Amino acid sequence: FGSRKRLSFAAPSNTFLPFLPPLKVITMGRRPARCYRYAHGKPYPKSKYCRGVPDPKIRIFDCGKKKLPCDEFPAAAHMVCDENQQVTSECLEAARIATNKFMVTNAGRDFFHIRMRPHPYHVLRINKTLSCAGADRLSTGMRGAFGKPYGTAARVKIGQVLISIRTKDEKVQIAAEALRR
Repeated sequence: FGSRKRLSFAAPSNTFLPFLPPLKVITMGRRPARCYRYAHGKPYPKSKYCRGVPDPKIRIFDCGKKKLPCDEFPAAAHMVCDENQQVTSECLEAARIATNKFMVTNAGRDFFHIRMRPHPYHVLRINKTLSCAGADRLSTGMRGAFGKPYGTAARVKIGQVLISIRTKDEKVQIAAEALRR
């Protein structure tokens, strides 16, 4: 049995064990956004007390021709929130990518400016539990249930603008369709 302990199956290359397929690192999937859609309690921002917060997925809040003045793009289309909820940073990034892609393909690269209006400052928490065999001896259940930082979200209100697109007058319908998608 001593030789079995020395074998390392997580080797970077299978030079010693050519019959094994290369190993894949399996990470646990993220919780769906419906788990964090509604706000419970106070906002919980990143601070010196709340450390170890993962970086938000969205990094770019402006796309397109952001330096052009307002008279170049006189028309605007806005996506407005109709519910008090939390929008995760992953959701904001996916919306930005989809809107930008649609506008580039249909309106052209130089005919719009997209701005993502909410910023994800609220820290989401997760109380991880074990669900494997023997977990009842290892897990603490709801004892010490205040979770670890898991991600970030923006808290939005009814009537708050989520995405704004400045564009030319003839491209407003394309901008509205980009926001609808």
